[in-house]
Formats: sequence, C-alpha cells, structure tokens
Amino acid sequence: MEYQRIPHTSLDVSKICLGTMTWGEQNSQQDAFEQLDYALSRGINFIDTAEMYPVPPKAESQGETERIIGQYLSQRGNRDNLVIATKVSAAGVKSDFIRPNMALDWVNIHQAVDASLERLQVDTIDLYQVHWPDRNCNYFGELLYNHDEEEHQTPILETLEALAEVVRQGKVRYIGVSNETPWGLMQYLRLAEKHDLPRIVSVQNPYNLLNRSFEVGMSEISHREELPLLAYSPLAFGALTGKYENNQWPEKARLTLFKRFARYNATPMALEATQAYIELAREFNLSPTKMSLAFVNSRRFVASNIIGATTLDQLKENIDSLDVTLSPELLARIDELSLCYRMPCP
Repeated sequence: MEYQRIPHTSLDVSKICLGTMTWGEQNSQQDAFEQLDYALSRGINFIDTAEMYPVPPKAESQGETERIIGQYLSQRGNRDNLVIATKVSAAGVKSDFIRPNMALDWVNIHQAVDASLERLQVDTIDLYQVHWPDRNCNYFGELLYNHDEEEHQTPILETLEALAEVVRQGKVRYIGVSNETPWGLMQYLRLAEKHDLPRIVSVQNPYNLLNRSFEVGMSEISHREELPLLAYSPLAFGALTGKYENNQWPEKARLTLFKRFARYNATPMALEATQAYIELAREFNLSPTKMSLAFVNSRRFVASNIIGATTLDQLKENIDSLDVTLSPELLARIDELSLCYRMPCP
C-alpha cells in the first residue's frame, strides 16, 4: 500500500480509501465488517463516510453507515489505526429529513458533528467535510450556472466559523469540502487566511475517465494551493468496469437497482465513451476496472482514490489496481480518447 501525507496535516492516508455509501442498503453490517477486515489487511487506513449514508438517502436508514462503522471500531478496538472522514449535509438533495431547516450554519454543524461522533463511537473525527455547497452553484453533474440574486445560502464565512469551533473543541481535527467549485475553493482559502480560521485541507470531487472536469479549473488550485483531491466515483458508478456492457443489467448491481443514478449512462456519448475505454483496456490486456482506477491513482493531484465495493471480489480487484502502472503509450491513447469524448459525464 502507498501512503501520502495530506499537506498542512499530520494525516498519512492510504492511496486507496474505502468508501462506505452502500453499507446499510446494498451491504449488511456483516458485509461491511468483512470489507473492513480485508481492506485493513491490505494496508488501507482511510475510511470515508457521511451522515447522509447509505445512498440512496432515506429517512429510515439515514446514519446507518456511520453506526455500522462505529460498531466495527468498538468491536475491533482499532480506532487509532484509522483515519476516519465523514461529511455534513447541506440543504436540498433530498436531505431535509436529517434535520429541520437544513443549512451549513453554526446550529446545524454542531448538531451534525455531535450526532456523527455518537454514531461512530469516537471522540474525534479526523477529517470533517462539507458534503456539498449551501448555495446555488454547479455540482452533481450540473454545468450551466444560472445566478440567482434571491437564493438562500449560508455564507462561507459563517460555515468556516462553525467548523473552527468544532476544531477548537477537539471534536474535529481537520476540515475539507466536497462537490465544490473553483470559486468555492478559493473563498474557503481566502476567508480562512483573512480571519485566522482553520484551512480546508482537501476537496472530494468526482473524477474518472468519463469525468475529468476537475482538470479544467480545479487541478491548478490543487497543485498551487497544496489542496489534494480525494477522488470519488473513480469507476463512474461501476460503468467503467464493463459490467453494464451491451445493455446488461447484473442482478443487485447499483445501476440495476437504482435507475435514478443515470449520470454516467444517460446519453449516447456517455455510452460510446464508456465502450471505447473498455475496449482500450482490453487491447492492453488490462481489466477495465484496473485501468480506470490506475489512471486515477496516477494523477499527482490525487491524495487518495475512494473506491466502493459490494463484494469482496470487487474490493480485491479495486485494491489490486495499485499494482498496475500505465505505460506512456496507454496514457497517450487515453488522452486521445478524452479529446474525442470531452467530458461526456460531468
């Protein structure tokens, strides 16, 4: 396993991070424990979750993923060996059942932190992330920004001040953001410096062969400001594994169960691009899964690649991607395809 220090922190995180959003929905607690045991045996020390999980979000299951992790930490007694990251939800995205009057303000953030600490059965959260912005902006696949002068939003400074308080109280070690824009990143950095508040240390955004939008406006910030990416959806909801090839819908697969997640299969271009990458991997005698993950692993701005699995076989193949080094020829071919299919799934 490879490890990388997140700049401006004392956190050394594994290059592969174990994502957990299926636990409590597609995966039982026993499944989750088996995944955790195997992942830790392979050197993974970084676990990512959220107060909203599992996904799809529902009132009756909200928080179950954190509760499962808390049970694991309690039974195994290995909290000190792990870096635990979780997230606070903002308004919208079917999250209003979590708390009334959802916002990223002082009250909501303090309530969210305390609830996550209780479910996780820990005293401190290593990395606490804003799950998505509390303002009108482009995230979750949106590209065309339409400004709304009348929008309700929590000012980023107010969010930062609330996060600073939970850091001061020792409930959180470091803070990060997720599903952010270039403007949002720079605002967080500028306001923290101006007001002597904690600095965000990471950004968790989607990044994969079908969605390289991070490279357009975010990667320069990532490099110049030492703000690494925690890449989520590296397999594009499983589309890049090839399991949905030729209109196949495997039983219990995520996109089979939840048709609403159409971000990576909604257009002809998305399907054409997916097929092109699958065929390229096979041309170089690689599984599409390993090629796709190895590409994300190879990016200098990526601190950790957040993988999710519903079976141990999937988890093993995902972790094995670390053993794959993409040749210059293959990387060149990938870039050629990216020019043919420019961000088919932002």
